[in-house]
Amino acid sequence: MHDNDTTYHIPVLLRESVDGLDIRPGGIYIDVTFGGGGHTREILRRMDTTCHLYSFDQDADAQANAADLADDARFTFVRSNFRYLKQWMRYYGEESVDGILADLGVSSHHFDDEQRGFSFRHDAPLDMRMNRQSAMSAMQVVNEYDEQQIADILYLYGELRQARRMAAAIVKARAKQSIKTTGALAEALSACLAHDREKKDLARVFQAIRIEVNHEMEALSEMLKGATDLLAEGGRLSVITYHSLEDRMVKNIIKAGNIEGKVESDFYGHKHTPLTAIGKPITPDANEIERNPRSRSAKLRIAERHEERQ
Repeated sequence: MHDNDTTYHIPVLLRESVDGLDIRPGGIYIDVTFGGGGHTREILRRMDTTCHLYSFDQDADAQANAADLADDARFTFVRSNFRYLKQWMRYYGEESVDGILADLGVSSHHFDDEQRGFSFRHDAPLDMRMNRQSAMSAMQVVNEYDEQQIADILYLYGELRQARRMAAAIVKARAKQSIKTTGALAEALSACLAHDREKKDLARVFQAIRIEVNHEMEALSEMLKGATDLLAEGGRLSVITYHSLEDRMVKNIIKAGNIEGKVESDFYGHKHTPLTAIGKPITPDANEIERNPRSRSAKLRIAERHEERQ
């Protein structure tokens, strides 16, 4: 699948995000979101034989896409959710690493695969699982969660003002017949969608349900905490976000060393802030947005681990 990796997922902010790792000889690096392998292959291209790269992905399609890298002694593919980053590094005997990259966007491949149910553009089974071995799919969320739970998900993860109305519409529709497809979900919500915002609001609905199905916020929180602990002094964190929820978490971990964004101090008043932001957030230029419209909302934040005062 290497020849088609750009059709699987066009890497966003490729040069800038890999530059942010400041790759050096002998370094240990991690790409926690392999996807189509674009960022991984660029990291490998810049590494010498003394470096090693671990790449994570829980999706079987991504694992197949990494098959051509199996003979590269510098590379290890880890079939796992990135929330277990710290545990896997312990398994491989890595006490610290020199750089971690995360591209948090859902790949074009997932949106374009009609059977995965990630997009309202295709009438497909309500699935949305990043890992097809997971027990819960979008169908369970839509048909089994109560009205309040659905409203909370749509409001918290989709930032939809009409979340309560949408939740009521879903519950009313499923009382007549189970909602089993993306088309049926869109139809159930049709009366709640303003004509000039229909696609935008539907995209937020699907985003919210996808986040719930895959426990994305919890996984991101665990990954960021693990990444902060794993980084060696001078190690770099390079993260690409696509919506305000995940960007806020990344911003907070860089600012305060925790997801809540509250800077903590010890008894002597020394602030516990293990990361330092490197420059301002980077966004795609007009050329990249034209080449890959889905990069429009992308934002890259880079930080460096520093030794804290004792």
